[in-house]
Amino acid sequence: MSTPQQTIDSLIDQPSLFQQLRLSDWLWAALVIAASAWVFFQYGSVMDEYEIGILALTTPSLVGLGWYWKAFRPYTIAVALLSLLGIWLYGGNYANAEQVFGLKFLVSSQSAVMWMSALFVLATVTYFAGLFTNNAFTLKTGSAMTWVALVMGFTGLMVRWYESYLIDPEFGHIPVSNLYEVFILFCIITGLLYMFYEGRYKNRSLGGFVLMVISAAVAFLLWYSYTKGAHEIQPLVPALKSYWMKIHVPANFIGYGAFALAAMTSIAYLLKHHGQQRNPNGLLATRLPPIEMLDDITYKAIALGFAFFTIATILGAMWAAEAWGGYWSWDPKETWALIVWLNYAAWLHLRFSKGWRGTPMAWWAIVGLFVTLFAFLGVNMFLSGLHSYGEL
Repeated sequence: MSTPQQTIDSLIDQPSLFQQLRLSDWLWAALVIAASAWVFFQYGSVMDEYEIGILALTTPSLVGLGWYWKAFRPYTIAVALLSLLGIWLYGGNYANAEQVFGLKFLVSSQSAVMWMSALFVLATVTYFAGLFTNNAFTLKTGSAMTWVALVMGFTGLMVRWYESYLIDPEFGHIPVSNLYEVFILFCIITGLLYMFYEGRYKNRSLGGFVLMVISAAVAFLLWYSYTKGAHEIQPLVPALKSYWMKIHVPANFIGYGAFALAAMTSIAYLLKHHGQQRNPNGLLATRLPPIEMLDDITYKAIALGFAFFTIATILGAMWAAEAWGGYWSWDPKETWALIVWLNYAAWLHLRFSKGWRGTPMAWWAIVGLFVTLFAFLGVNMFLSGLHSYGEL
């Protein structure tokens, strides 16, 4: 056993973050900075000071994320290239969406979202097929399909952003303003969070479980699009014409995505636990990840989601003060956001202070998803208030 002094010496001897960086890391940083500079010189004339500030903060965030998660680099590059391809194919004319082959069948926002939807559903089936057959190649195929779906989904959002300005400069807005757009965002964020943990733990057997909730979101997205025409780009209502929307909504949905991931991981936890008790040599007991891994992912996902949901709630209060003159009005959306926050705060508190683990916490995480779902969607369906921007 090492002495305290040996432990301190080993920590001192460890190289710093910058000493661990390689040439590829610095090339990534240079690429992100160059891309941000291009965006600024290309679109800076139509950006306000808040948008410039968001761009300035996004640049180091992307650099750091690429350093920490290497798989994020090719993903970002693929999204950027396809988005630029879509912008180039439009050529400043929105009518090209139905006239140019590459737009109509690949990178217009609607086409890209359709590709995303189909690939997520196919990836869900493929992941489960790989789990049941214990076939590594099938599981890798599920991962590949998920990555492509994530690329197409994010490309769809980026191109939709550009399309909103093509339709009418007054319509132009970041595509996180209605249920259709944020459901796409939810699919992307939940998928990216899962792919991070899949790479970190080098285990693909959870893919089908996590993608089930994404496929459910895809089903709603398609229904909402075809029955309500929600895919059509509409002008923003006055209250949404704010820079707060650009940071409040994405932060909120990192929280939602993390909570969804935790719930689906908890379902796998319960199945694994039940399988070990009933048949230790059965499929569920042997092919699902270890109990400790499932518990760790659930905990980390809830901690991450809680942090971002807290930030989003604070940002929302600041936005409310600017839009309605008060930080808190006990609007149904605000009230249910507080319920969600208290639910996960209690979960984390009992995890930290009492060391609670196991099946009760797994069930709690699953119930938490339904509480979150009502706060996100149920309030829009059954209640009305100041946040009535996304009725069904």
